[in-house]
Amino acid sequence: MKKVGKHNSDSLLIKGGHVIDPAGNLDEDLDILLRDGLVAEIAEAGQIRGAGLTFDARGLIVCPGLIDIHVHLREPGQSYKETIASGTAAAAAGGFTSVCSMPNTLPVSDTAEIIEWQQSLERGAVVNVFPIAAATYGSQGGKLTDFAALQKAGAVAVTDDGKPILSDDIMRETLLAAAKLNLPVIQHAEDTRMTISGSMNESAASFRLGLHGMPSAAESSIVERDIQLARQIAGSHIHVAHLSTAGALEAVRRGKREGERVTCEVTPHHFTLTDADIVDYDANFKMNPPLRAAADVEALLVGLEDGTVDAIATDHAPHALHEKIIEFQRAAFGIIGLETALGLAIKRLHHERKVPLRRVIELFTSGPARVLDLKGRGTLSIGHHADITIFDPKKKWKYDVSKSHSMARNTPFDGYALIGKVMATIIAGKIVFEG
Repeated sequence: MKKVGKHNSDSLLIKGGHVIDPAGNLDEDLDILLRDGLVAEIAEAGQIRGAGLTFDARGLIVCPGLIDIHVHLREPGQSYKETIASGTAAAAAGGFTSVCSMPNTLPVSDTAEIIEWQQSLERGAVVNVFPIAAATYGSQGGKLTDFAALQKAGAVAVTDDGKPILSDDIMRETLLAAAKLNLPVIQHAEDTRMTISGSMNESAASFRLGLHGMPSAAESSIVERDIQLARQIAGSHIHVAHLSTAGALEAVRRGKREGERVTCEVTPHHFTLTDADIVDYDANFKMNPPLRAAADVEALLVGLEDGTVDAIATDHAPHALHEKIIEFQRAAFGIIGLETALGLAIKRLHHERKVPLRRVIELFTSGPARVLDLKGRGTLSIGHHADITIFDPKKKWKYDVSKSHSMARNTPFDGYALIGKVMATIIAGKIVFEG
């Protein structure tokens, strides 16, 4: 970046980049002027004057700021794993300008006071934080929380993520109450009655390792049940978190085809790794839902390509070292993922599967913005938030977890070769990360 002239210091001109904005139907070389936190002007090269600062984006992709609708920031109550400050710093390094935090904190994020606390300036967030509130008190699957109060405090959806809403009656009540407020209901699709003591996918791999398996039907059965319930409630919106199986994906595809308001997200680890990658009982490969079979991964890749999948989300789940470096069965579920998501997606989807870069960007921007109705996000349209990600789509690099901005180190991708490097993350027209 360089400073030029004696012009408006509150403006930033991004010059020479290739702009891709799926929502705005842009895919060409353009300059973008940011002013007062908004996108002020978009024009052909050399047509914009009067910028205070200039960012040279030649050879780089300029796109709307990436949005992650599924992260665990661990505050309040688990700041030994991650803080809102450290987690959002990792998000900025990964090109994310907005993240949606899950409610399985201590205490559970089930009151307006906690939702407001998470958004306060004292938390030191580097990127925009949109909290997702618990659907039931304590995420116990019983009494519904006060959705209206939670929404007023800033919650953008409700979920008991980490746990499913198993009761048909409670799920029906949840969908009905949320529909009245146009709130999405996010489901952790796992029939826990089928996954007791399970620590990985039920397959030949689990048999060889002598580990209790988690059947794929535990996911797909809940997704099918939820879509059936949503069909009965006008205006309801069911979103499937971290979808991982071919069966669940087909249920979502069928629901969309039949006109139901059902959306889903897929994580980079679920479209990159399989259960066969688990060797030496390395708990950095342990997550929930677990890594699945190759056939499931292929189904997810097709869903990402054909539009069935609405968003890529990381399910960034930081843990302390002592919670992972123990027996596989006892280790905590989850991995970190904010800094590797874009590089994994560009490598796996764009370079290996030849998915257009525009589609990959859609899965990180306008797709997640639509899922949670994050108005003014996920696009570079004039007058919208000046949240922008700039990256090199050809840059090859290796992930070194020891240099992560997260407090945690639980990842299967340490030393992994990636393609696509974040060069700058801009929020409200200000650069918050420069690579």
